[in-house]
Amino acid sequence: MLRHPIKVNLPRSIGAVLKRGAHDLVTLPGRPPVVRYGPEGRSSISGHVATVFGCSGFLGRYVVSKLAKSGSNVVVPYRDDYDIRHLRVSGDLGGVVQMEWDLRSEQQIAECLRHSDIVYNLVGLDYETKNFKWNEVHVDGAARIARIAKENNVARFVQVSHLNAAPDSKSQYYKAKFEGEKAVLSEFPEAVIVRPSAMYGHEDRFLNRLGYWDAVFKFNGEQTKVRPVHVLDVAEILYRLMDTPELPSSPVNLPGPNTYTHEQLLDLARRLTDNSYKSMAIPKPVALLLSKIVQYALWWPNFSPDEIERMCIDDVEVPGDWDAFGIQPTELEDVAIAYLRRFRDAAKIDYNGPVETAKAKRKQAAYYSEAH
Repeated sequence: MLRHPIKVNLPRSIGAVLKRGAHDLVTLPGRPPVVRYGPEGRSSISGHVATVFGCSGFLGRYVVSKLAKSGSNVVVPYRDDYDIRHLRVSGDLGGVVQMEWDLRSEQQIAECLRHSDIVYNLVGLDYETKNFKWNEVHVDGAARIARIAKENNVARFVQVSHLNAAPDSKSQYYKAKFEGEKAVLSEFPEAVIVRPSAMYGHEDRFLNRLGYWDAVFKFNGEQTKVRPVHVLDVAEILYRLMDTPELPSSPVNLPGPNTYTHEQLLDLARRLTDNSYKSMAIPKPVALLLSKIVQYALWWPNFSPDEIERMCIDDVEVPGDWDAFGIQPTELEDVAIAYLRRFRDAAKIDYNGPVETAKAKRKQAAYYSEAH
C-alpha cells in the first residue's frame, strides 16, 4: 500500500516544526502572544522583537549576541555605523536591524522600539563630555526612552543601573544612576531595574587595565572592596528576562560571588601575568586635582575625578538574585587567565604560574576523591 505522497516528500525538519509545546507560547501583557517555532539556534523564529539601546557598549554586544542567536529580531540603534558592524553577524540574515538614532530625538527613539515587545536600556556614560552630562544620559535620556516605550505599548522594559547606585553617594555617576532608576519607574512602573557590579571579560576596563599598565596608583590604601561579576552572566540574566513568565521584583542585584580588595586584584594580575607592577600611593586630593587638569588638557578618555571617587567606594554588601534565574555566577579566579594571559612576556606565554598550578592540583584532587 502506497504511503501518502505528502508524507513521503516532507523533510524530517518540517515534521519536527509542526510539533509544538506549551513552552513555545509566551503571553505578554497588552500585546499579542509570542509563538516560537523552527529549529533551535539562530535560524529559528523566537517570535520576539527586542531593541537594545547601548548595544555598542561592553555589555550590549553580549546581550545582542544572545538574543540574535535565539532567533529573535534585534533592533540595534547606533550613532556611528562603525561601532556596531560586529553585531551584524550575531543573528541570521535580517535578524539584526540597524537604525540610526539620537538620545534627544523622540521620533527616532519611537521608530527604534515601536515594533518591540522588550526594550533594554544599556546606555551609560563613564565620564562627562561637552555634549552629554551624566544627568542628561542616565536620568533624562532613560526617562525619555521609558516614556516612549510605554506610549508604544512595549510589554517589558529593562533598565541597567549599578550595584552602588545611591542618592547620597559621593560619586556623581552613582547618584545619576539612582536618579535614573526613579525616573524610569515613574514613566514605566513595571520596568525591571538590574544592578550589576563592575563587570569583567574581553574588552573590559577592569582586568585589562590591570594587565596593560605596569605602573599603578594606590588609592584608599588599595583596600577598597569590589565584587566583580562576569559580563556573560549578566548578559544571560538580561536574555532570560525576555521569556520569564513573571518578572522579578526590582531591583535585581547582580554582584559577583566573591569580594576582593584592589590589593588582592593587583596581586592576582601580578601572579597571572608574571609581570612586576610598580605601585605608588598618591593622596586623594592630589589625585583629584591632577585628574581635573588632565581631563581638560587631553581629548581622549582618561581618569576623571569621579572615577577616582568610585575607586574609593566599597561595593554594597547585598545578596545576589542569581538563584531566581537558576544561574551560578562565575568565579573570577577560574577565568581571569583567559583575559590576562595576553599581557605576559612572549617568553612566558605558555608558562604555568602558581594560580594555574594550584587550580590543576585542585581539579586532580577532586577527580581522585570522586573516583574513590
